[in-house]
Amino acid sequence: MVRIVIADDVQILRQGLCAIFSREPDIRVVGLAADGKEAWELCRQQRPDVVLMDMRMPEYDGSWGISRIKEDFPSIKVLVLTTFDDRETVEAAIRRGADGYLLKEMEDAQVIQSVKAASAGLRVFGSSVFEGIRQNLSQGSPEGNPLSPSPQEKFGITNRERELMKCVAQGMDNKEIAAGLFLAEGTVRNNISRLLEKLKLKDRTQLAVFAVKNHLD
Repeated sequence: MVRIVIADDVQILRQGLCAIFSREPDIRVVGLAADGKEAWELCRQQRPDVVLMDMRMPEYDGSWGISRIKEDFPSIKVLVLTTFDDRETVEAAIRRGADGYLLKEMEDAQVIQSVKAASAGLRVFGSSVFEGIRQNLSQGSPEGNPLSPSPQEKFGITNRERELMKCVAQGMDNKEIAAGLFLAEGTVRNNISRLLEKLKLKDRTQLAVFAVKNHLD
């Protein structure tokens, strides 16, 4: 059972999200908050697995809430759900420790799956948000010396591993990757796990960022 708190200053949105999650047998809403401080207080009382947090709320906004929750309850996952995808807001959430960043335009099923993924320890970013991060990294990464070994050679990455990295950087899940590369889904999962271990990375998001920074995407 995934226990969640929903934080949004718009009451009808809080209630709407609560209604969506109430249809899921393995998700339970344990509290509704109107700002970041109320979300923090509910974390202290209920100890949820995931907080679904809006960013822009009066007085105690999402940034405040993420910082306090991560400081006092580091095991609780905070998943941003907002309408704002500008660079400043996204970076503020990530700096304060958000475990994912979604936009409210996402389908209900995608939000539900994202909550479950965050609860399992995965970092989750909406496709447009991730693309913004990707572009920022690409623009800020200088081209390497052409006489130096390529990143693929430097890190000992095989062609198959690079294909997997490209797929992950594009936001594809294991099922989509398996179909695209004509592999079994279990093979994809195992290969990505070995690649994470090989590169000493924690999760798929770090792998995607690694691919972008090293021009392997």
